[in-house]
Amino acid sequence: MIVIVDYGAGNVGNVARALRYLGLDWQIASTPANMPHNAELILLPGVGAFASAVKKLEESGWKDAIAEWAKGGRPLLGICLGMQLLCECSFEDGPALGLGLIKGKVSKLDVRPLPHMGWNDIRWLRPISPLQEVAPDGSAFYFVHSFALPVGEDAAAETSVQNVTFSSIAARGNIIGFQFHPERSGPLGLRLLQTTIQLLKRKGGA
Repeated sequence: MIVIVDYGAGNVGNVARALRYLGLDWQIASTPANMPHNAELILLPGVGAFASAVKKLEESGWKDAIAEWAKGGRPLLGICLGMQLLCECSFEDGPALGLGLIKGKVSKLDVRPLPHMGWNDIRWLRPISPLQEVAPDGSAFYFVHSFALPVGEDAAAETSVQNVTFSSIAARGNIIGFQFHPERSGPLGLRLLQTTIQLLKRKGGA
């Protein structure tokens, strides 16, 4: 069972529709107390501003619950702002502390116009089998964001816009984050989403 975190700042509807299309079992939970007993993977979506999103995670109890879940070796997937929230901090309306599960500090993109919107390709920095087989170098996905994680220790793939390069996929153990929206990236995005969920479940022993 996949748990979609609904903390009032997530792109819950599109993610739920994607999981339904893929035939996966999922449930939306507004608080950790609403998590089903058979939860296998937490999916953290997100749109909007980092600082207000962190506040909502704290108020709902999700911040501590997600950190404990991930530190216990269980699967966690973040999408767009959801990936940024997994990082150490963000300088959007900040600095504001994130969950600290992925190394690095989220910063503003030095590109014009902002937000950066559209299709851009990815380049793998380190292999994550079988994800790079599903989406090899040059695969394009849909982005909507003004801030991003610089390329660093936990970057698995990068994307360049104008003269700026940032982490488009981050990964650390049982945690994976996408800066782009796989659920809005057509058939390839859905295949990548499905393959990533399968991979994370295997890592978590589910």
